[in-house]
Amino acid sequence: MQKSIEITTTQNVTIEYELAKLRERAVAWLLDALVVAIGYLILIQLVRLIFRDEWLDQIGWGMLVGILPFLAFFVYHILMEILNTGQSVGKMVMAIKVVRLDGKDPEWSDVLLRAVLQLVDSLFSFGVIGALLIKTTAKGQRLGDMAANTTLIKIQGYPYQYRLQDILSISTLHNYEPVYPQVRQLSERDMIYIKSALSRLQKYPNRAHDDIVEDLVTQLMPMLQIEQRPLNRTEFLRTLLRDYIVLTR
Repeated sequence: MQKSIEITTTQNVTIEYELAKLRERAVAWLLDALVVAIGYLILIQLVRLIFRDEWLDQIGWGMLVGILPFLAFFVYHILMEILNTGQSVGKMVMAIKVVRLDGKDPEWSDVLLRAVLQLVDSLFSFGVIGALLIKTTAKGQRLGDMAANTTLIKIQGYPYQYRLQDILSISTLHNYEPVYPQVRQLSERDMIYIKSALSRLQKYPNRAHDDIVEDLVTQLMPMLQIEQRPLNRTEFLRTLLRDYIVLTR
Protein backbone atom coordinates (compact mmCIF):
# COMPACT_ATOMS: atom_id res chain seq x y z
CA MET A 1 0.00 0.00 0.00
CA GLN A 2 1.31 3.42 -1.00
CA LYS A 3 1.97 5.70 1.97
CA SER A 4 1.07 9.36 2.00
CA ILE A 5 1.71 12.21 4.40
CA GLU A 6 -0.03 15.46 5.22
CA ILE A 7 2.19 18.52 5.57
CA THR A 8 0.99 21.89 6.87
CA THR A 9 2.61 24.60 4.80
CA THR A 10 3.83 28.00 5.94
CA GLN A 11 0.45 29.36 4.80
CA ASN A 12 -1.22 27.06 7.37
CA VAL A 13 -2.75 24.90 4.65
CA THR A 14 -2.56 21.12 4.93
CA ILE A 15 -1.59 19.29 1.73
CA GLU A 16 -1.35 15.55 1.22
CA TYR A 17 1.70 14.14 -0.60
CA GLU A 18 2.60 10.67 -1.71
CA LEU A 19 5.74 9.42 0.01
CA ALA A 20 8.61 8.27 -2.18
CA LYS A 21 8.81 4.48 -2.34
CA LEU A 22 11.87 2.59 -1.14
CA ARG A 23 12.55 1.47 -4.71
CA GLU A 24 12.52 5.05 -5.98
CA ARG A 25 14.83 6.20 -3.21
CA ALA A 26 17.21 3.30 -3.84
CA VAL A 27 17.40 3.98 -7.58
CA ALA A 28 17.98 7.70 -6.89
CA TRP A 29 20.79 6.79 -4.48
CA LEU A 30 22.42 4.51 -7.05
CA LEU A 31 22.20 7.18 -9.73
CA ASP A 32 23.81 9.69 -7.39
CA ALA A 33 26.56 7.20 -6.57
CA LEU A 34 27.14 6.75 -10.30
CA VAL A 35 27.37 10.52 -10.82
CA VAL A 36 29.90 10.83 -7.99
CA ALA A 37 31.91 7.85 -9.27
CA ILE A 38 32.13 9.27 -12.78
CA GLY A 39 33.10 12.69 -11.46
CA TYR A 40 35.70 11.13 -9.19
CA LEU A 41 37.29 9.13 -12.03
CA ILE A 42 37.43 12.21 -14.22
CA LEU A 43 39.09 14.14 -11.38
CA ILE A 44 41.71 11.42 -10.90
CA GLN A 45 42.54 11.45 -14.59
CA LEU A 46 42.89 15.23 -14.56
CA VAL A 47 45.22 15.04 -11.55
CA ARG A 48 47.33 12.42 -13.31
CA LEU A 49 47.59 14.57 -16.42
CA ILE A 50 48.61 17.67 -14.47
CA PHE A 51 50.88 16.28 -11.74
CA ARG A 52 51.95 12.95 -13.26
CA ASP A 53 52.12 9.67 -11.34
CA GLU A 54 55.16 10.74 -9.30
CA TRP A 55 53.06 13.26 -7.35
CA LEU A 56 50.34 10.70 -6.78
CA ASP A 57 52.89 8.25 -5.43
CA GLN A 58 54.04 10.83 -2.93
CA ILE A 59 50.62 11.56 -1.46
CA GLY A 60 49.62 7.90 -1.71
CA TRP A 61 46.91 6.17 -3.66
CA GLY A 62 45.38 4.86 -0.45
CA MET A 63 44.07 8.26 0.60
CA LEU A 64 42.64 8.99 -2.83
CA VAL A 65 40.95 5.63 -3.21
CA GLY A 66 39.82 5.22 0.38
CA ILE A 67 38.85 8.66 1.64
CA LEU A 68 38.08 11.04 -1.20
CA PRO A 69 35.16 9.05 -2.69
CA PHE A 70 33.27 9.24 0.63
CA LEU A 71 34.10 12.93 0.98
CA ALA A 72 32.96 13.56 -2.60
CA PHE A 73 29.68 11.73 -2.01
CA PHE A 74 29.15 13.68 1.22
CA VAL A 75 29.84 17.11 -0.34
CA TYR A 76 27.82 16.25 -3.47
CA HIS A 77 24.62 15.58 -1.50
CA ILE A 78 25.02 18.69 0.64
CA LEU A 79 25.60 21.04 -2.29
CA MET A 80 22.94 19.53 -4.53
CA GLU A 81 20.17 19.47 -1.93
CA ILE A 82 20.95 23.01 -0.73
CA LEU A 83 21.29 24.59 -4.18
CA ASN A 84 18.51 22.56 -5.79
CA THR A 85 15.89 22.74 -3.01
CA GLY A 86 16.03 19.16 -1.80
CA GLN A 87 16.92 17.37 -5.04
CA SER A 88 20.07 15.67 -6.26
CA VAL A 89 20.52 14.38 -9.81
CA GLY A 90 19.13 10.98 -8.84
CA LYS A 91 16.14 12.52 -7.10
CA MET A 92 15.39 14.70 -10.12
CA VAL A 93 15.41 11.66 -12.39
CA MET A 94 13.07 9.78 -10.04
CA ALA A 95 10.86 12.87 -9.47
CA ILE A 96 11.24 12.86 -5.69
CA LYS A 97 12.53 15.50 -3.29
CA VAL A 98 13.42 16.15 0.33
CA VAL A 99 10.87 18.19 2.31
CA ARG A 100 10.63 19.24 5.92
CA LEU A 101 7.61 18.06 7.84
CA ASP A 102 6.80 21.63 8.88
CA GLY A 103 6.29 22.63 5.24
CA LYS A 104 9.48 24.67 4.88
CA ASP A 105 12.31 24.02 2.43
CA PRO A 106 15.27 22.10 3.88
CA GLU A 107 17.97 24.32 5.37
CA TRP A 108 21.70 23.69 5.24
CA SER A 109 21.67 22.23 8.76
CA ASP A 110 18.94 19.74 7.76
CA VAL A 111 20.87 18.69 4.67
CA LEU A 112 24.07 18.34 6.70
CA LEU A 113 22.36 16.07 9.24
CA ARG A 114 20.92 13.89 6.48
CA ALA A 115 24.30 13.60 4.79
CA VAL A 116 26.20 12.74 7.99
CA LEU A 117 23.72 10.07 9.08
CA GLN A 118 23.65 8.63 5.58
CA LEU A 119 27.07 7.23 6.44
CA VAL A 120 25.33 5.11 9.09
CA ASP A 121 22.05 4.07 7.53
CA SER A 122 23.16 3.85 3.90
CA LEU A 123 26.91 3.43 3.40
CA PHE A 124 28.37 1.61 6.41
CA SER A 125 25.31 -0.65 6.84
CA PHE A 126 25.03 -1.32 3.09
CA GLY A 127 21.62 0.33 3.14
CA VAL A 128 20.04 -2.23 5.49
CA ILE A 129 19.28 0.19 8.33
CA GLY A 130 17.92 2.83 6.01
CA ALA A 131 15.74 0.37 4.08
CA LEU A 132 14.24 -1.09 7.26
CA LEU A 133 13.41 2.33 8.67
CA ILE A 134 11.92 3.62 5.43
CA LYS A 135 9.69 0.55 5.16
CA THR A 136 8.58 0.44 8.80
CA THR A 137 8.20 4.09 9.84
CA ALA A 138 4.91 5.88 9.21
CA LYS A 139 6.59 8.80 7.44
CA GLY A 140 9.17 6.79 5.52
CA GLN A 141 12.11 8.22 7.44
CA ARG A 142 15.63 6.89 7.76
CA LEU A 143 17.90 8.07 10.60
CA GLY A 144 18.91 11.21 8.73
CA ASP A 145 15.29 12.12 8.10
CA MET A 146 14.34 11.61 11.74
CA ALA A 147 17.17 13.85 12.92
CA ALA A 148 16.40 16.57 10.36
CA ASN A 149 12.60 16.26 10.58
CA THR A 150 12.39 15.53 6.85
CA THR A 151 11.13 12.88 4.45
CA LEU A 152 11.00 12.28 0.68
CA ILE A 153 7.88 12.86 -1.39
CA LYS A 154 6.91 12.33 -5.01
CA ILE A 155 6.54 15.52 -7.02
CA GLN A 156 5.06 14.16 -10.25
CA GLY A 157 2.15 11.95 -11.17
CA TYR A 158 0.19 12.55 -7.96
CA PRO A 159 -3.51 13.32 -8.38
CA TYR A 160 -3.46 16.14 -5.80
CA GLN A 161 -0.75 18.15 -7.52
CA TYR A 162 -1.84 20.97 -9.77
CA ARG A 163 -0.31 23.59 -11.98
CA LEU A 164 -1.67 27.06 -12.71
CA GLN A 165 -2.99 25.72 -16.04
CA ASP A 166 -5.23 23.33 -14.10
CA ILE A 167 -6.71 26.22 -12.17
CA LEU A 168 -7.29 28.30 -15.28
CA SER A 169 -9.31 25.50 -16.85
CA ILE A 170 -11.91 25.40 -14.07
CA SER A 171 -14.54 27.18 -16.15
CA THR A 172 -15.21 29.88 -18.71
CA LEU A 173 -15.35 33.22 -16.95
CA HIS A 174 -16.50 35.73 -19.54
CA ASN A 175 -18.48 38.68 -18.12
CA TYR A 176 -17.87 37.48 -14.56
CA GLU A 177 -17.94 40.00 -11.72
CA PRO A 178 -15.54 39.05 -8.88
CA VAL A 179 -17.13 38.60 -5.47
CA TYR A 180 -13.94 38.88 -3.41
CA PRO A 181 -11.55 41.32 -5.17
CA GLN A 182 -9.19 41.13 -2.18
CA VAL A 183 -8.26 37.62 -3.33
CA ARG A 184 -5.53 39.26 -5.41
CA GLN A 185 -3.35 39.38 -2.30
CA LEU A 186 -3.10 35.58 -2.37
CA SER A 187 -0.47 33.81 -4.42
CA GLU A 188 -0.62 31.26 -7.19
CA ARG A 189 0.56 28.67 -4.69
CA ASP A 190 -2.36 29.52 -2.40
CA MET A 191 -4.76 28.90 -5.28
CA ILE A 192 -3.18 25.55 -5.96
CA TYR A 193 -3.66 24.60 -2.30
CA ILE A 194 -7.32 25.57 -2.49
CA LYS A 195 -7.85 23.57 -5.67
CA SER A 196 -6.10 20.60 -4.10
CA ALA A 197 -8.25 20.70 -0.96
CA LEU A 198 -11.47 20.86 -3.00
CA SER A 199 -10.41 17.97 -5.22
CA ARG A 200 -9.52 15.76 -2.29
CA LEU A 201 -12.83 16.42 -0.57
CA GLN A 202 -14.71 15.65 -3.77
CA LYS A 203 -12.80 12.43 -4.39
CA TYR A 204 -12.67 11.26 -0.76
CA PRO A 205 -15.58 12.85 1.17
CA ASN A 206 -14.47 11.84 4.64
CA ARG A 207 -14.09 13.64 7.97
CA ALA A 208 -10.37 14.30 7.57
CA HIS A 209 -10.72 16.08 4.25
CA ASP A 210 -13.78 17.94 5.47
CA ASP A 211 -11.74 19.22 8.42
CA ILE A 212 -9.03 20.39 6.03
CA VAL A 213 -11.56 22.47 4.09
CA GLU A 214 -12.96 23.84 7.34
CA ASP A 215 -9.49 24.86 8.54
CA LEU A 216 -8.72 26.40 5.16
CA VAL A 217 -11.81 28.59 5.29
CA THR A 218 -10.96 29.60 8.86
CA GLN A 219 -7.47 30.66 7.81
CA LEU A 220 -8.61 32.54 4.71
CA MET A 221 -11.34 34.64 6.36
CA PRO A 222 -9.03 36.95 8.39
CA MET A 223 -6.50 37.07 5.54
CA LEU A 224 -9.23 38.36 3.20
CA GLN A 225 -10.96 40.44 5.89
CA ILE A 226 -14.20 38.48 5.62
CA GLU A 227 -16.24 38.76 8.81
CA GLN A 228 -19.32 36.64 8.07
CA ARG A 229 -18.58 32.95 7.70
CA PRO A 230 -19.75 31.54 4.34
CA LEU A 231 -22.72 29.21 4.54
CA ASN A 232 -21.28 26.93 1.84
CA ARG A 233 -17.57 26.38 2.36
CA THR A 234 -16.84 24.58 -0.90
CA GLU A 235 -18.71 27.16 -2.97
CA PHE A 236 -16.82 29.89 -1.14
CA LEU A 237 -13.49 28.32 -2.12
CA ARG A 238 -14.62 27.83 -5.71
CA THR A 239 -15.64 31.49 -5.82
CA LEU A 240 -12.18 32.51 -4.63
CA LEU A 241 -10.65 30.47 -7.43
CA ARG A 242 -12.89 32.05 -10.05
CA ASP A 243 -12.23 35.54 -8.68
CA TYR A 244 -8.50 34.96 -8.74
CA ILE A 245 -8.58 33.80 -12.34
CA VAL A 246 -10.57 36.82 -13.49
CA LEU A 247 -8.46 39.33 -11.58
CA THR A 248 -5.04 37.94 -12.51
CA ARG A 249 -5.51 36.96 -16.16
